[in-house]
Amino acid sequence: MSHCNLTKFPYFLNSLGRLTHLDLYSNKISGEIPRWFWRISHRTLEHLDLSYNHLEGGIPQLHWKRLSYIDLEENSFQGPLPRSLVKCVNLSTLLLSHNEFNDIFPHWLKAPRLYHLDLRSNKFHGGVNPTIFELSFPALEYLYISNNNLIGQWPTKVFSNTSLLVIDLSNNNFGGPIPLPSPITMYYSIANNVIIGKIPSLICNTTNLEMIDLSNNSLTGSLPRCLTNLSTYLSVLNLRMNQLEDTISQTIPLRHGLTTLDLSQNWFEGKLPRSLVNCTNLEILDLSSNQIDDTFPRWLGELPELKVLILRSNNLKGLVNIPKGDFIFPKLRILDLSNNYFGGPLPANLIMNLRGMKNREDDRDGPSYMTMDSHFFGGASYENTVTVTMKGQKTKLVKILTIFTTIDLSYNFFQGDIPEVFGHLHSLIGLNLSHNHLTNSIPPTLGNLTQLEWLDLSSNKLRGGIPRVLGDLTFLGYLNLSKNQLTGRVPQDKQLSTFSSHSFSENPSLCGTPLPKACLGDAQPPPPSSSSTSSRKGHESWFKQKVVLIGYASGIIIGISVAYIAIEMGWPKWLARDVRMLERSAAQWMEKPKRRAIKFHG
Repeated sequence: MSHCNLTKFPYFLNSLGRLTHLDLYSNKISGEIPRWFWRISHRTLEHLDLSYNHLEGGIPQLHWKRLSYIDLEENSFQGPLPRSLVKCVNLSTLLLSHNEFNDIFPHWLKAPRLYHLDLRSNKFHGGVNPTIFELSFPALEYLYISNNNLIGQWPTKVFSNTSLLVIDLSNNNFGGPIPLPSPITMYYSIANNVIIGKIPSLICNTTNLEMIDLSNNSLTGSLPRCLTNLSTYLSVLNLRMNQLEDTISQTIPLRHGLTTLDLSQNWFEGKLPRSLVNCTNLEILDLSSNQIDDTFPRWLGELPELKVLILRSNNLKGLVNIPKGDFIFPKLRILDLSNNYFGGPLPANLIMNLRGMKNREDDRDGPSYMTMDSHFFGGASYENTVTVTMKGQKTKLVKILTIFTTIDLSYNFFQGDIPEVFGHLHSLIGLNLSHNHLTNSIPPTLGNLTQLEWLDLSSNKLRGGIPRVLGDLTFLGYLNLSKNQLTGRVPQDKQLSTFSSHSFSENPSLCGTPLPKACLGDAQPPPPSSSSTSSRKGHESWFKQKVVLIGYASGIIIGISVAYIAIEMGWPKWLARDVRMLERSAAQWMEKPKRRAIKFHG
């Protein structure tokens, strides 16, 4: 009876005395479960599925001793678990994720046949007794307890003698060293906890790993050398946001099947490993906020499936020079090279190659995301996560829409024109070219970017007028053209009329609404009633301006100082990348002459 749009429990169920299988999955049943329901077929019911409804309230004592399968996922059940579950001696599957159960971890549940336990996204709290895998759940293969309030430490070898194929402990408050997965584990996540110490070499004994996520912990030191021999089935390796340091080319397992590699916000150094070209299935590569010292990896363009390339905040330098005729990066949809030392002209030939940004993907059947699925994981999937700058703010994308397309080349030393070929990227949602040395005019072809939601060209040396065609960008919600040398009247056509003066400020030759400077021939406001009033206001304005400027400068200096102190005290070293960006902003604001463009030859 699944997918039947039922709004309440059919009462005829009460007359079925020998029911063994009841499936009410994905209906619209709401409210608390009626009392009579808990007594139906209490001697025969083996399979109960009430998932994906709108049910709420607590679960009373259960009378179904023959139950082997219980699925209550995606409801709003509350309170503790019924202790009568211990009577379900045949229980093999218990799926309770995405509810509001509030209880300790069910150590009391003795279920020798239980192989699938899913408690994700509830309010379970307290510690987890490591002996449960021997005493309570000896047959367990799938363990999902992420997104709860569980605490404590795991013994290093707690899972070594288990049959666990899936271990998901993410998004809790577990501490201590890494609990090693079982030798047969395929899916292993301890992300977003407070795990400390080094990654032990014994982790290399897990030869079946397809997904490993150790991100957002406090892991330190170098990687074990045996990591290069990790599972040939490895599809996802995520070590993001730790304090790991090593030469990146010597320790990373680069396999043909690798689809996601995220080493961002660590302290990796050296050159990019050329063996990355062997990862022909690689879709997402995020190496941002490290100490990688190299030139632009044009050779990565040979990867046929690469969709996301994030190299932000490293020590990459030189020209982004793509010879005409090279057909590279055919599926790239997110490109972030910001906060590096790239120079020379913007790479027009590279932009022309970005075929994945030229045509918008069909999303009529609803949004689709870049995920890694496997039937081995009991219905689970790994959701890729990246951080991008959207509308002037760093934003963490917990899921990546396949239609999401953005280019960020900000905080570099690019010079010259903005190539007109940007106008060919019809599916582009975000474009950030700020904080470079770009000159000449804004190309009218940007008006072809009909899906554009944010455009940041600030802090360059752009000249000429603002193209009126930008007003035709109906989705444009963020525009920053400040700190340039633009001239003339600010167009007030269509979408351009929705932006405040901040979008156009610090262009001395711009005038008209919404700026305070009127254009020649505009009606002037009436003069003040007396010279004393004007003088007084002038002094007040001067005083306020000085106070604001002094406060702004002091804030920048103090902010940078605190960040340096934090780094010296051993706080996450990737913070240094953000300090460097803040330094650049401060230097641009404080120095009177404009910084001279760095010339690149070659």
